[in-house]
Amino acid sequence: MSKSTNITWHSSVVSKEDREAKNGHKGVVIWLTGLPSSGKSTIAVSLEKMLFDKGCHAFILDGDNIRHGLNSNLGFSPIEREENIRRIGEVAKLFAETGFIVITAFISPYRKDRDKARSILAKGDFIEIYVKADLSVCEKRDTKGLYKKARSGELKDFTGISAPYEEPLDPELVIDTAWQSVEESTGLVFNYLKQKGYINLS
Repeated sequence: MSKSTNITWHSSVVSKEDREAKNGHKGVVIWLTGLPSSGKSTIAVSLEKMLFDKGCHAFILDGDNIRHGLNSNLGFSPIEREENIRRIGEVAKLFAETGFIVITAFISPYRKDRDKARSILAKGDFIEIYVKADLSVCEKRDTKGLYKKARSGELKDFTGISAPYEEPLDPELVIDTAWQSVEESTGLVFNYLKQKGYINLS
């Protein structure tokens, strides 16, 4: 529940459709979700570069980066994870309304939090992509050593070890990074955007 009172929403005379027409593509949120080290940030960076090179307005909201600033006051308990995703959902919505292609890379382990992020956006403006990789694969890729710390008990509330990850039930796209390269994974997302009419490129 909002604690703010005596506030009024101020609308712009420039519509989302106006911005999309000028940009040459739709404003949309691409929500990458998956276990730590499943490849979310790697795909996000590759996709942003591909879209940028094609003349699209794209920007990444990355989990670690956001926790350096906007969400630096949040930990990793279930209630703090919920607030983390709530804030990101609202920021992503603002970006999408400016006509940007927003790429988010967050573990976002709970379905209800991802569903809530989807619910605040217009129908079709939220693309959930499950970046899938077995836990053993993610642990092998873990350059930060976080899984090792989680297994030793040094890190609490670590997704996949001491905290749950709820797989998407009906995502728009599934990418299995155990078998698909970064280039293949990026291509899958890019082709999805083209096929569904989010971007119109020759």
